[in-house]
Amino acid sequence: MAKKKIQVKIKNKHLPRMFKKKGKPPGTIMYVGQREGMTSTLQVLEYSHEEVKEEVHPTLDHLSRKLEPGKNLWIDVIGISDEGFIEQLGKEFKLNSLILEDAVNTHQRPKIDEYEEYIFSVFKMLYLNADQQLVVEHLALILFQDRVLVLQELKEDVFNGVRERIRNKSGRIRSRGADYLFFALIDAVVDSYLEVVEHAFQKIELLEEEVYNNPKHDTAHSIQEIKKEVIRLHKWIFPVKELVHRLIETENPLVTKDTKLFLRDALDHCIEVNENLQIYREMSISLMEMYMSNMSNKMNEVMKVLTIMASIFIPLTFIAGIYGMNFNRMPELQWEYGYYAVLGLMLAILIIMLVYFKRKGWL
Repeated sequence: MAKKKIQVKIKNKHLPRMFKKKGKPPGTIMYVGQREGMTSTLQVLEYSHEEVKEEVHPTLDHLSRKLEPGKNLWIDVIGISDEGFIEQLGKEFKLNSLILEDAVNTHQRPKIDEYEEYIFSVFKMLYLNADQQLVVEHLALILFQDRVLVLQELKEDVFNGVRERIRNKSGRIRSRGADYLFFALIDAVVDSYLEVVEHAFQKIELLEEEVYNNPKHDTAHSIQEIKKEVIRLHKWIFPVKELVHRLIETENPLVTKDTKLFLRDALDHCIEVNENLQIYREMSISLMEMYMSNMSNKMNEVMKVLTIMASIFIPLTFIAGIYGMNFNRMPELQWEYGYYAVLGLMLAILIIMLVYFKRKGWL
């Protein structure tokens, strides 16, 4: 018997781009993600305790001679699909091609790599847009002695609070080194995780009320969607705890002892987020069980009502069936009050059965 060939259609539009990397040498810079065709732009924030300077769209050549003694640089690269620009950026900052490959691969698992002159980290930046929809953005942070290089997919981010602290002279960040800026950016990302996870919890609560009060057929689809979302959040957020922990334990001189104290606070937030995610994950799984149980109870209620109605009409149908027979010798048919007597009997049976069901608690 010939075997039938089963064809599986792959709908994920990222896969063909990933397949192009197959067979290429390690360190090949090839963007893998949704946001292709974007031109990379630069935003540079130079600061010290005394002053702050901001520039938009400077050239890479300009960056190489930008830094003055006693100042720190925050270099923000917006748009990572421009592979040629990323390659030039790597040459300008003497970056290993392997980390550039990870910086433009949006499927890369969050991780941290330490080199002699810099520390590289990559993870997901999560936040809610104006429509309260989850935005997932690939983010890479590279810490140098006196500068931090940020590579992100979109102009929108979670760093506005950090920018305002730099612009505000009273902020602690102005009097510290680049490693503190590195911490501040990671801390901003972790704080956004708290907001995203809390938003997921609110959706779980609403679904829980819907499942308990009025489950519908569409509810099962909503439960599946929130369960998938929580699993994705866990995949993106859970490794960040390990990343922060490695920064605390590192002996790399780029991260000072004072900054490690602040990183411990970020680690506490990571632990809190992961604990909440674990709870919400279990809640999302139990929602489906609750939904199936409530739908089953709802069906049982319907079946109980139908069974009671059938039980009531069985004796009434029996009586009506008897007097619907076409026999000539049925004395009751000739009785003047026979019709009313039968109706009264049927009504009495109906009332007796309703009272009986009520006392049994079936109604």
